[in-house]
This record gives sequence, structure tokens and C-alpha cells, in this order.
Amino acid sequence: MNIILETKRTYLRELTVADAKSFYDLNLDEEVIKFTGDVAFASINHAKEFLENYDHYQKYGIGRWAVIHKESQEFLGWCGIKFTPKNNEYDIGFRFFKKYWNKGFATETAKACVDYGLKTLELPKIVGRAMKANKASIKVLEKIGLQYEHDFDFDGNVGVIYSTKKIC
Repeated sequence: MNIILETKRTYLRELTVADAKSFYDLNLDEEVIKFTGDVAFASINHAKEFLENYDHYQKYGIGRWAVIHKESQEFLGWCGIKFTPKNNEYDIGFRFFKKYWNKGFATETAKACVDYGLKTLELPKIVGRAMKANKASIKVLEKIGLQYEHDFDFDGNVGVIYSTKKIC
């Protein structure tokens, strides 16, 4: 197991094919993916195929990481920094099962990821995207220190981009 980060209540590790069922279940909830632009996996096998082909760790040294509760060892969701070559940018993202919403896990893990990206990896800038209607995600982006930049077209919806830059 490759643990990347630890927070007070969680650790973040690379996603593996063993996470396929949890990954599938997470995206199966329409409320969880409502503001993401993603669709549910057609099956657990499709989630497994996605994870088998997820090459961001090898290509870029970072990616989305499984969030595991330290005490229960339960898969809570995922959080991490993704590099998008076409935009030449690093993006913070997070997704959690509903039963973990409003408990601070998104803020706790996203803050740890942004700190890791800026301080350890020395990334020049990290962005966060959300649909403007997704007030909860916007609140997390603000709590972790990102600042509003501008609106953008998010799959036909109004989206917002927040960002932070490396502190010199």
C-alpha cells in the first residue's frame, strides 16, 4: 500500500483495482455525481477497467487518491491533485460518499493535498473547478485557501474556477 498523505482522521493512498466496488458505488449515487459532469459506471467491471488503466501516478507522479478512515479502514471517497496536460494545470478534486458529507473530510483532505502540492511538490498553481450551483464544493475550495478567478462553461452549466499560487 502506497500511502501518500495522512491527516488527523484519514490517510490517502493510491487507488487500486481492489477499490473497484467502492469506486463503482460512489459514482452510482446520483447526488454524489450531480455536479461533476460524470456518469455512473455501467458495472463494477467498468470501474475496475478504469482503475486498471488509471496511469496518472506513473505519468505525472500524482493523481486522485483513495481516502481511508484511519480507525475503521473504510473507503470514504477520493481526493487528490490531477494534472491535465491540455490545460497544463494541476486541479484539486474530491468526491465522498454522502454519509461523510458535512463532516469536514473534504476540507481536511483537500487542504492536505493542496499543501502537499504547493510545499512538497512545489507546484506553481493549483486550480479547483465546480459548478456554480455546487455551493458545498465552492465552500471547500474557499476553506482550503483557493480564491475565485472566473466563471467558465462547465458542460453547458455555469462553472467557477478557483486557484491558489505557490507562496514564495
